Amino acid sequence: MDETDYIIVGAGSAGCVLAERLTASGRHRVTLIEAGGSDRRFFVQMPLGYGKLFYDPSVNWCYRTEPDPGLAGQADFWPRGKILGGSSSINAMVWIRGHRADYDDWERAAGSDWGWQAALAGYRALEDNEAGADAWRGAGGPLFISANRRGLHPLVADYVAACGEAGLAENADFNGAEQEGAGTYQMTIRGGRRNSTARAFLHPAMRRGNLRVITHALATRVVVEDGQAVGVEYRRGGETRSLRARAEVILSGGAINSPQLLQLSGIGPAGHLAGLGIPVVLDNAHVGGNLNDHQGINYTWKMKVPTYNDMLRPWWGKLRVGLEYLLTRQGPLAKSINHAGGFFRTSPAEPRPNMQLYMQAFSTLIPRDGERPILTPDPFSGLSIGLSNCRPTSRGWLRIRSSDPGLAPEIVANAFSTDHDVDEMLLAVKFLRTIAAQPAMARLIAEELRPGPAVQDDAGLIADFRARSGTVFHPSCTCRMAAEGEGVLDSRLRVRGVAGLRVIDASSFPNLIAGNTNAPSILTGWIGADLVLADTASAGRGG
Repeated sequence: MDETDYIIVGAGSAGCVLAERLTASGRHRVTLIEAGGSDRRFFVQMPLGYGKLFYDPSVNWCYRTEPDPGLAGQADFWPRGKILGGSSSINAMVWIRGHRADYDDWERAAGSDWGWQAALAGYRALEDNEAGADAWRGAGGPLFISANRRGLHPLVADYVAACGEAGLAENADFNGAEQEGAGTYQMTIRGGRRNSTARAFLHPAMRRGNLRVITHALATRVVVEDGQAVGVEYRRGGETRSLRARAEVILSGGAINSPQLLQLSGIGPAGHLAGLGIPVVLDNAHVGGNLNDHQGINYTWKMKVPTYNDMLRPWWGKLRVGLEYLLTRQGPLAKSINHAGGFFRTSPAEPRPNMQLYMQAFSTLIPRDGERPILTPDPFSGLSIGLSNCRPTSRGWLRIRSSDPGLAPEIVANAFSTDHDVDEMLLAVKFLRTIAAQPAMARLIAEELRPGPAVQDDAGLIADFRARSGTVFHPSCTCRMAAEGEGVLDSRLRVRGVAGLRVIDASSFPNLIAGNTNAPSILTGWIGADLVLADTASAGRGG
């Protein structure tokens, strides 16, 4: 039997952090298994190349939800990373921690290890922010964060000015003292290359002799003996293999794969698992439940001035920006398309921002098969301003369809299934038009293309966002930390009822934070590693 101290399943945003921190002392042997392969691919490393990865099954799980009444009956597409670095290797690289009050919510649900002071200390320790250290930002940590102050499209300044005219003041740091406002986004980009968790954490750790990384290895089952997780079975190269853990098994597959693997292992809703012929190890109806995700939509305008469409659409433009990137690691290809954005409240009665903005100096109304057409935008000057809800009250769920680990689970998103989510989205999309109507933007706009001037009344706006909204790729909370009987994990990320088993990734969030989920996923890995090491030391296990 192949043995190690810790088994980590999933080399994603949290898993790579765990691999680095659990091997740092040299006292523990760690084996990390990942279903995907290497992240050393050109379109992974090139920041704007993520459009090429959007539908690529070699690096992406390419999940589909069930047809959703809240999205006008559409089956939404959910990309998830299947590669070293996980979704941090295919995402849009925006670095947002969330509102400090989100972590107050986490503390109420899971204790002081997850409160704002602990979160702030963790972020400052793991960050190396280009803007430098202050009371909010960290410097000298393993993860470089670009301040994203140079090389911005000229329309960013007009967008920020228009937001100011609409009553949303400029904010120089959404991760600072206040989240509300408009401005540019910090990015996980370093030297013109994507700075995924594979690059920042895993590759340095792979130089250590006590870390083994097994790629193209699909975990099929957590092995549980007498109530204790003792190992993992996985498929690789057509063979089923076993790996035994002397200390712990840690699942870091993300909000879809971690609950899927628990259910495949007999941990989940007993009636459903028994109906699939899976021996029930632990009955817990919350495994795969409480699925929470941000829903987003873009409004799009034809512009009187050039946008990235004019640069990225023609062959000569592609050649120019391609050469600029290859020779200097600069230009549009060296950034995310979301140069700017912000956070706002749909009502003054809201105690904190409940909507996030995304400003993109390009448009992609004309579809392109097999690719998110970031690199081939529309054949006219277009601009999009998007938004997503920060704290939706709609909840979905997922469950396995069979005992076959290679079969994608059934995912039910339940988008816009509450009046609250519909009402606040209606107010939010109206604010997009308010921004566009301000002098700083209105003088540059030729016409509104989506949804178009014909859509004016509330019913039409609601029908439009149901038809055109979709995930902004932040599924979370499907194995959440909560009080016993209300979730899956305790406050130390341990699966209740099974010793030696933890889940450390976005599925463990007590609730969804306001903003992009890569940063809190990394934080979960950072704090989770501290908890694992502390518990190991107190129990005298491993090593």
